[in-house]
Amino acid sequence: MTPAPPRVFHRICVFCGSAHGNDPIYTAAARALGRELAERGIEIVYGGGRVGLMGELADAALAAGGRVLGVIPQRLRDLEVAHSGLHELFVVDTMHARKAMMAHLSDAFIALPGGFGTLEELFEVVTWCQIGYHQKPVGILDVAGYYAPLLRFLDHAEASGFIRDIYRPILQHADDLEALLAQLAAVALPRFVAPPPPV
Repeated sequence: MTPAPPRVFHRICVFCGSAHGNDPIYTAAARALGRELAERGIEIVYGGGRVGLMGELADAALAAGGRVLGVIPQRLRDLEVAHSGLHELFVVDTMHARKAMMAHLSDAFIALPGGFGTLEELFEVVTWCQIGYHQKPVGILDVAGYYAPLLRFLDHAEASGFIRDIYRPILQHADDLEALLAQLAAVALPRFVAPPPPV
């Protein structure tokens, strides 16, 4: 069987923290990702904030001539954390609507370091892929080993029978953007298979 040609990405959704974290390497990674995607002509979709890694990502992409789209709930816009310099800022009613629109607008997903919100966004799009709501690749850019403990936990969850081996490839990871983009372009995403009936 002839392998499918590599995917071409026009717009990638980036999940990342609204804080900077306590190591400057996280800020540097967000800036580098924004700049690199812009230089490749890939538009960025993100949560629309001007703070933390979110703001660094957007500012770097814009400075490099990239196109950046934000999606933010009205509640967060009212708290004055929205970025005012984006090409488009979509204001939605809820966090649920935000995630749905970000997913709809994007060809793929990349997670930078972040906290509860980033993890929730990441695992929601992984789950949507698992159950067949989309066929878009998902990846972690593992900056300075930030996600290494999480990746070990996922190994544990798979070994314990809670993540089926056919679905584990949905979540790709690399510590280098070039490698991660190559993985996302080439990964064969599984189709949903109903779990076997109880014995």
